Amino acid sequence: MHARHAGFVSRTPRIPRALTRRPFTLADARRAGLSRWHLEGDSWRRIGPGTYVSTRFGETPLLKLEAASRRLPAEGAFSGFSAAWLHGLDVDPCDPVEVIIPKGFGVSARSGMVVRRSALTKREVLRVQGLRATSVLRTLLDICARVTLTEGVVIADMALHARLTTSRELASSLATYTGTPGVSALRSVALHVEPSAESPMETRLRMLLVLAGLPRPEAQVPIRDRWGRIIGRPDLYYQDARLGLEYDGGTHRDSLAEDNRRQNRLLEAGVRLLRFTASDIFNAPEAVVALVRAALNTSAGTGGFARTA
Repeated sequence: MHARHAGFVSRTPRIPRALTRRPFTLADARRAGLSRWHLEGDSWRRIGPGTYVSTRFGETPLLKLEAASRRLPAEGAFSGFSAAWLHGLDVDPCDPVEVIIPKGFGVSARSGMVVRRSALTKREVLRVQGLRATSVLRTLLDICARVTLTEGVVIADMALHARLTTSRELASSLATYTGTPGVSALRSVALHVEPSAESPMETRLRMLLVLAGLPRPEAQVPIRDRWGRIIGRPDLYYQDARLGLEYDGGTHRDSLAEDNRRQNRLLEAGVRLLRFTASDIFNAPEAVVALVRAALNTSAGTGGFARTA
């Protein structure tokens, strides 16, 4: 006997096309004619409170943010590290997801999200990768208000190096945000930004030295030999002392031979090099500072031929 003749309802899951294109809520599913039990099959995956997606999608940060956006009012926007990631910065956008809801909206806390309430102007909200997010400058303001000075400079350096904003725009924003929470922290960050910085650890090394009272080194300075050929470009460089500083990350192991040849050329040209790892910077910062201070205090007159571009 057919199931419908026996009074049964078929449990074969239907897949409305509208629900296969993006994350959706249980309310969306019901409007498409599905009940909760339809979503228990292999065609769907739960990715948040009352939020689902077709199993054809992989688990990505963008998918998680799209799912989170389905639980927000239209006036909300991703902020903080979630917004920074949407703008293209190398940060974790989902630990937790961060959003701003304008004041006056009766939105309670959301599981897996940090919900902050603040006024947002039209210029402070953009659509990035299809989602509403705070502008780069507003994002920097919000992040710098709650992280250390060094980590604020790390994020700002990344934004400037990616040409998402400029030092001039950052300086101009300080006047715009006068009196806004976080502006004093952003002002301190603006004093230390370096658009030439090429990695977060390079920035952390620079800030470690500066905050210890050492002179600020230049970043990514091309070094030339007596014939004008570029022979190297240390991450950080003290020109008067002919002292280069390098951060050795994971990629250094993959290019060890070439890095050694480059180091030899710099040494031959009278440039001394100190190399540091993440472990040095995080676990032995006093030793790093002491080594650099001692090198700066040592006579730099080696008779080499190094000159900068």
